[in-house]
Amino acid sequence: MTAEQIIKHFKMQPLQQEGGFFIETYRAAEVLKKEILPAGLSGDRNISTVILYLLTARTVSLMHRLKCDEMFHFYLGNPVTMLQLHPDGSSEIITLGHNILNEQKVQVLVPKGTWQGAFIQPGGKFSLMGCSVAPGFNEADFEMGDREMLLAKYPDMQELILHLTRTH
Repeated sequence: MTAEQIIKHFKMQPLQQEGGFFIETYRAAEVLKKEILPAGLSGDRNISTVILYLLTARTVSLMHRLKCDEMFHFYLGNPVTMLQLHPDGSSEIITLGHNILNEQKVQVLVPKGTWQGAFIQPGGKFSLMGCSVAPGFNEADFEMGDREMLLAKYPDMQELILHLTRTH
């Protein structure tokens, strides 16, 4: 199986800002009204959304953050390195993959407001994951990471931030 076969099979599209490929597979019909949502969310939201997300050897998930929690699910392919930069200034590097006895994770939570970026480990060809967001994803909740701001706040993660951001 190749990345190209997976992209074609699922009719995935490039994820323009972030990188990688995706297809939305679920959007709950039920809608939460803005009045009952947490502060900071603009407009109504579906209760939840789910996508399939594919990284290839030539793509990365550039640093970004959402205003809602996001759960990653690892399905198949090569292990993925994820960088999370938390609002309190702490950071962590997590590996998504199937080798759960060697600290790889098949599910990873990215708490709302956490900067995140990811890439396939060297030598890998592709990784197929799923992402669930609740309340559901809305483009207004998405923010791309600014390289200079991230470097200033998280200087100990310079190498990964440089890899997972672009200059303007």
